[in-house]
Amino acid sequence: MKYWLVKTEPETYGWDDLESRKEDIWDGVRNYQARNFLKEMQEGDAVLVYHSGKHREVVGVAKVSKAAFSDPADKEEKGWVAVKLAAERKLDRAVSLQEIKSQAELSEMLLLKQSRLSVMGLTAGEFEYILQLGEK
Repeated sequence: MKYWLVKTEPETYGWDDLESRKEDIWDGVRNYQARNFLKEMQEGDAVLVYHSGKHREVVGVAKVSKAAFSDPADKEEKGWVAVKLAAERKLDRAVSLQEIKSQAELSEMLLLKQSRLSVMGLTAGEFEYILQLGEK
């Protein structure tokens, strides 16, 4: 199993939207590196959902319910892909970007090194550490 973080703007589509739908297509990614990460996702992989924009925080846990397929929003057929995510649970408390930055154990996260990337891999340790922070 691999671990991932996906970013979304809650004003457009946030955790509450995914949770209310239970499962949904994660599409519209238009960055080549993020697309390559989407292509690596496999059914059952664990995903942290991060709200970008105003609050900047990890808010929930999802899982990949369908591996990469052609993005239905790719009308020009440029090779973009999407995955399906299923909501698992909201964190007891959101883990802010500020808190993530303050943790030495998380200093190598792609979130801190490539902040504009909307889909990125996590190590198992990073994933578990953020989960622990979200349970305090």
